[in-house]
Formats: sequence, C-alpha cells, structure tokens
Amino acid sequence: MTTGLRYLDFDYSEDTEGHGTFDAMASTSPDKTPEVRAEVARVLAWAEAAFPDARGALDEGGLWGYDLQQSSEDDPRYDTITLSISGTADFCTALRERFGLD
Repeated sequence: MTTGLRYLDFDYSEDTEGHGTFDAMASTSPDKTPEVRAEVARVLAWAEAAFPDARGALDEGGLWGYDLQQSSEDDPRYDTITLSISGTADFCTALRERFGLD
C-alpha cells in the first residue's frame, strides 16, 4: 500500500556503505505546521512499527534513525520543518514502497 505525502517531499542520497538518507523540508505558514507535524509523526510511526526496536546509529547496528528540526524563518509568516531519515537498504526500500517515494 502506498500513501502519498502532502508536505514532505524527500530527496534521496546514498553513502558508500549502501545506507540511504531521505531528506525533506516543508516551509509553510504557521497554521499548517500541525499538519506537517502530523505527517512527520505518520512517517516515524510507520518506521517504528515496521522496524521495531531497530532505531539507532547505523554504524552501531541500528537499521534506521532520524533527525528532526523546526525553525521559524526570519519572516514570522513561515515555519520550516526538516526531517532526515536514514536506514539500511531494506529499510529504504520499505519506506519507498509505503509512501510512494522515488
């Protein structure tokens, strides 16, 4: 089953060890921030359910991990949320399939 994402548009990169990273940034008006947060929560809840007890540093045996940041732009009319989610080849394949990522 694929479920598209409305706010998070991921770019993919891969390191020399075959670990992949999906980076997304959403810059929206503050009234949309709860919707972006909900989308982030949906992605992270899926990762935790699909790969339980596997979150951790990849170089220490974890299968996936993430970094989440939120900031207000210089212009208070916008909030920016960035999500980087990294994982093994199997994790990245599953994430692509679940959320219809390229």
